[in-house]
Amino acid sequence: MISSTLGHSSSHQYSQVGHVLPQHKGGHQKISSRSLQDASQTPFLGIPLDGTLSPPNFQEPQLGSNGTLLPPNVVYITLRSKRSKPANIRGTVKPKRRKKNATPLSYGQHFPKATFMGLEEAFAQQPGRAMHATGTMGAAVALEARKYQLDEHRNRGMAIEERGHRRPGMISGAVKAQPQPKESNIRIYSESAPSWMSKTDILNMRMLADSPIESIQEVPSHKAVLVVFAGGPSTTGTACDQGHCGIVKRPLDMSEVFAFHLDRILGLNRSLPSVSRRSEFFQGGQACPVILWDSSLSPTDNSTHSSVRLTWGQYQQLLKQKCWQNGKVPKAEWGCTEIHHHEWSKMALFDFLLQIYNRLDRNCCGFKPLKEDSCVQQGLKLKCNDQDAVDLTHIVQRRHDQRHLAFVDNKGFFDRNEDNLDFKILQGINEFPESAVSVLRSQRLREKLLQSLFLDKIYWESQGGRKGIEKLIDVIERRSKILLTYINAHGAKVLPMNE
Repeated sequence: MISSTLGHSSSHQYSQVGHVLPQHKGGHQKISSRSLQDASQTPFLGIPLDGTLSPPNFQEPQLGSNGTLLPPNVVYITLRSKRSKPANIRGTVKPKRRKKNATPLSYGQHFPKATFMGLEEAFAQQPGRAMHATGTMGAAVALEARKYQLDEHRNRGMAIEERGHRRPGMISGAVKAQPQPKESNIRIYSESAPSWMSKTDILNMRMLADSPIESIQEVPSHKAVLVVFAGGPSTTGTACDQGHCGIVKRPLDMSEVFAFHLDRILGLNRSLPSVSRRSEFFQGGQACPVILWDSSLSPTDNSTHSSVRLTWGQYQQLLKQKCWQNGKVPKAEWGCTEIHHHEWSKMALFDFLLQIYNRLDRNCCGFKPLKEDSCVQQGLKLKCNDQDAVDLTHIVQRRHDQRHLAFVDNKGFFDRNEDNLDFKILQGINEFPESAVSVLRSQRLREKLLQSLFLDKIYWESQGGRKGIEKLIDVIERRSKILLTYINAHGAKVLPMNE
């Protein structure tokens, strides 16, 4: 029990039970009769384990023998309870996953550096020829391509890491963000992917961006680099037939990734899934575009890289005949191909926005090219006198669907000034797809491109983040305004083209 002397000396410092008040220069605080108790009448209060105190009985004031209020002689102090910790720390805190780094192959150790430099025209021709042969003869790819397998002891170390973060599991119904052992390079932070991306698109993008590389093949005859991803069948032909292969292009061809996203946003759905990826196996770890290997593409020839051969003059004649439009079977003398008339309108719009000239204007006759353009380096710019005889290139169909085109080799150019655009691409086109034009008119092209390109983490970072992406979108927006002006000025029709 605390003595009364202590209580008297403390009465000027404590005005309420369990609260300490600072000293004031102006005098002492008034003592409350309800907060002070007689030491002789008040029992000692124990401090329970939970840190709380049971308050004393303050119903009646305590009086002395002369009827005056007794001064307080007890100070109650409420102790702060110590924060309890969980009993099992290891069971409540998620431990960090320690990354096990695989030993990379030295760049160029197994694959000559020259192999990875001339890839710009490989993808359009290789899927049709090599993979068609694979489907029919099984080992045709092995006969014309030299296969490089990763060393087994290196692959064993890589497999420890790669098995931990294989391709994401199956996505059923709406495409939703899936929890990954390792963060995917395809970022989906909302409940579902953008509406213009299909479930198959997302699966293919994640395979191209995240799946470990099982083997790499050089195809010297086509100057291509074919990568086979783990998780598919063991044989290359079967793996590529089932969509487990990709073509790696140069960092300079990174615009193919932008083209893929633009194609989906415009509702064309003609280009092949493309992502950016870094790997020590090619280009020394630089970000490179990786395009899905599609074995369903028709075989192409070596000169035009096309499944159907057309000159510019023949192409202009086809546009006048409107082959297969409205289900009308063309006459033999019209010279029509199996390609539907609307496909040319979609291609022209797509190529104009990206200024892809190698399909419809390979000789660069419709604009002033730069020294770096292939038409200048190959001397084709000088051959514009007889344009009707110039071949179209990279006109590719699918074996099971000859009516529609597949847009391959979609390297675009963002350095063309508005006064030097190639309007020859639009020549003969009098109709444009409604789905694409409506997006251009909606003022939401920028928003959709930002949302879509953000999915590809490596591409986003390689272009300088949002600031760099915005500059690319600025170019496309200016060209879209020019295209809309062209459509209005020429009285071109805007039609639904979802046949």
